[in-house]
Amino acid sequence: MTNKSSPISNQDQFANKAQAWSARFSEPVSDLVKRYTASVDFDKRMAMQDIQGSLAHAQMLAKVGVISSQDFADIERGMTIIGQEIASGQFQWSLDLEDVHLNIEKRLVELIGDAGKRLHTGRSRNDQVATDIRLWLREQIDLIQLQLKSLRRTLAEQALIYADTIMPGFTHLQVAQPVTFGHHLMAYAEMFTRDAERLADCRARVNRLPLGAAALAGTSYPIDREQVAKTLGFDGVCQNSLDAVSDRDFAIEFCAASAIVMVHISRLSEELVLWMSPKVGFITLADRFCTGSSIMPQKKNPDVPELARGKTGRVNGHLMALLTLMKGQPLAYNKDNQEDKEGLFDTADTVRDTLTIFADMMKGLTVHAQNMQAAARQGFATATDLADYLVKKGLPFRDAHEVVAHAVLTCEKRGCDLADLSLDELKAFDDRIDSTVHEVLTLEGSVNARDHIGGTAPAQVKAAAQAMLKTLSSQ
Repeated sequence: MTNKSSPISNQDQFANKAQAWSARFSEPVSDLVKRYTASVDFDKRMAMQDIQGSLAHAQMLAKVGVISSQDFADIERGMTIIGQEIASGQFQWSLDLEDVHLNIEKRLVELIGDAGKRLHTGRSRNDQVATDIRLWLREQIDLIQLQLKSLRRTLAEQALIYADTIMPGFTHLQVAQPVTFGHHLMAYAEMFTRDAERLADCRARVNRLPLGAAALAGTSYPIDREQVAKTLGFDGVCQNSLDAVSDRDFAIEFCAASAIVMVHISRLSEELVLWMSPKVGFITLADRFCTGSSIMPQKKNPDVPELARGKTGRVNGHLMALLTLMKGQPLAYNKDNQEDKEGLFDTADTVRDTLTIFADMMKGLTVHAQNMQAAARQGFATATDLADYLVKKGLPFRDAHEVVAHAVLTCEKRGCDLADLSLDELKAFDDRIDSTVHEVLTLEGSVNARDHIGGTAPAQVKAAAQAMLKTLSSQ
């Protein structure tokens, strides 16, 4: 297609007007509205994605003959310069130009003239920004996946080390049954594995190209959307132009997956804070993850897990904001959607940084195994083992439950543990009990007895950790 000059083709569209559309209006936008509507302060972080998308679009336009090969060469040259200016911090961002897209386009026109004005042929800022967000978010998901992988590896490695370290398992925050610290760590490794699966699934829906939808109806130019998708590494194109420019499901889905990641982080944080309390004393965090007090010189506060617990509310809030943003929007694009970015950006930053810190922090735990074991001896943690023992001797479980409850009540009155009762004292509760009973009443016997897939037996913990490490090494 031959490029023909319009009556204003030799004028700089941006020279006398702040916006690309301002010829339609009889008065300029007020400074307050300009500040209120501008997004360049935060969306400029998508500058490299904007350049990447523009180059793929220009390459396609040249291939189908909408612009000349020389125009594409000039655009490529100009974008290279702009990319260098942005990377070096020399690029001059202007609030008057509203967003990252117009800032880059204006600079491109300054550098290469009319060829820069032809770049926007066959597209709109609506499909342009939708493309930029997907390119940016795809990259962030990949980075977060790396950090999830690192954290899972750390947890699995620590689980191998502490596969035999006995601690109390809790329900209702009351001592329930003995488990191992390695088993406890692997529970979080499983949570973060599901997080990785959710993000991988989310990425598949992020990785669809909206470019080519233009403002909302598509374009009359003979574009090749599949070529652009291939150039940019997308798996395919959005199939409906109205949906392509107005869809933010992918961002909501990412924020939802991120909120679940942070909920898992928050649960782990809660336990780390509890475990580090001197009244519990299960672990000590490395000094680099803690702070002191301005008034109490003895304090060592677990600030990192506390702050991560707090940041979970922030990420959850971004999800609620994005859901609320989209709930009343008619098709197609609306200015409301400018509000999708700051929360999305902050969510990705928060999750990525938190995972990075936690992978390091979990490597540096000091584990106080004796305190863990002493705590496991409280609360009659092997009571269920005694009930199971009686069941294996032929007593129905509900009857065995009743027998052990009476034994526990007796121990509470005496201030002793079940393992402290003599054989004769135990037989008084049920004559099926014999000399083998003390094997099941030990903490070691309890955890070793749960030797099945998913159980807390050290052998099973080691197998689970090794399997996870093998999987992570192959990814």
